[in-house]
Amino acid sequence: MAQNIYDDPGFFERYSRMRRSVGGLDEVLEWPTLRDMVGDVRGRRVLDLGCGMGWFCRWAADAGAASVLGIDLSQNMLARAREMTAAGRPIRYETADLETLALPPDMFDVAHSSLAFHYVEDAGRLYRTIHAALAPGGRLAFSTEHPILMAPSRQAWETRPDGRRVWPLDGYLREGPRVTDWLAPGVIKHHRTLATTLNLLIAAGFTIERVDEFGPTQAQLAAHPDLADDLERPMFLLVAARA
Repeated sequence: MAQNIYDDPGFFERYSRMRRSVGGLDEVLEWPTLRDMVGDVRGRRVLDLGCGMGWFCRWAADAGAASVLGIDLSQNMLARAREMTAAGRPIRYETADLETLALPPDMFDVAHSSLAFHYVEDAGRLYRTIHAALAPGGRLAFSTEHPILMAPSRQAWETRPDGRRVWPLDGYLREGPRVTDWLAPGVIKHHRTLATTLNLLIAAGFTIERVDEFGPTQAQLAAHPDLADDLERPMFLLVAARA
């Protein structure tokens, strides 16, 4: 079973104050790129893996999806998603662990996930499960923490003599669990190289269509100068693939 850190009261309280938790997709820096990867969802059966507070589920319903299933392990997240979703919309929320996920075959046309797959140890199994659940030609679009972001040295930032801050790596090729203090101590994420992620998708039967190593745009930097360090290494890995 995956670690359910989002049901830790302190973690969830701090997470709920983050920009993306308060402002939704409008505050998700990588959303415009990921939205392009998701593509047209009109009339499609949509799956959101690690749906959190349901922001993407509600967007997909507004964009004309025939049905939307949001799954998450966290009861805190699902409760908030249900509170924020009006009755009568074509959205269902269910509890599921991505580590042991089971889905009916050929049930969905589009699968999406935002910053959830790095909590999963057996990514290969998850990708195979998603591939089997997608109709032929179905799309998968997801974001995850970039593996460079997940493999820093113990002192994450170093300052050069010229004042430039750099992000040194430690053990990039050593894959496996990494424990970090992010909003709470002891958060477990699973580090995989970029090559491993792409090769696991290919082995699961996906055709990779687009890869993006996301960092903030100039417009985003102008609006949020505190993001300047995020030009030193990619923040997120975004992938679009077809079944």
